[in-house]
Amino acid sequence: MNKAEFIAQVAKRGGMTKKDAEKAADAVFETLAALLAAGDKINLPGFGAFETRLRSARTCRNIHTGAPIEVAAARVPVFKPAKTLKERVDQCV
Repeated sequence: MNKAEFIAQVAKRGGMTKKDAEKAADAVFETLAALLAAGDKINLPGFGAFETRLRSARTCRNIHTGAPIEVAAARVPVFKPAKTLKERVDQCV
């Protein structure tokens, strides 16, 4: 599903126009990104939690040449689904 299809689903379920649904979705995604960039943890009960974790620096190998490559430490976003979301997704199998 791409963004346009997602917006159409939000508009349909929310009983709103696609334009309003797009504004709402953009606001949610921008807020999530800003909060994560600030280092905050976002907990949405019944859905899951978003947070950032520090991935440590490490040495890897170039798969073509075998030469070692230093990969710098980085802060990465992480999502941990809630139990209710896991159960709902598992019922679809």
